[in-house]
Amino acid sequence: MEGAQLHKVSTDRQSQNKASGTAGARRRLRLWMIFMAIFMIWSGHTFISQSSEIGQKSVQLSERQASKVAAEQSLNQLNYELNRLKDPEYIGQIAMKKYGLYKPGEIPVRVSDSVSDND
Repeated sequence: MEGAQLHKVSTDRQSQNKASGTAGARRRLRLWMIFMAIFMIWSGHTFISQSSEIGQKSVQLSERQASKVAAEQSLNQLNYELNRLKDPEYIGQIAMKKYGLYKPGEIPVRVSDSVSDND
């Protein structure tokens, strides 16, 4: 009879250990789930904030690239004008058009704005 009681006591302890083991497992699982939820919220927040920052930086980059292209075009235009100003013939054309200067011995021909009826 004692053997039966011993067996019963040992099975009672095993069931208590299983019950306490499952309670500990549930507690660990619950803690793990809370940790994972906090981690997912943090990673989602970080992703969203970095995405918006990347979007802003992309807009700034495109604006600065457009500004760079405009500045390069302006620089190319100024270099072209500078090279043309090194040409004596171009300088003579500017002197005639803007300042009314002519070469010695040259007779200026002036065209009036009014239309004449000499046809």
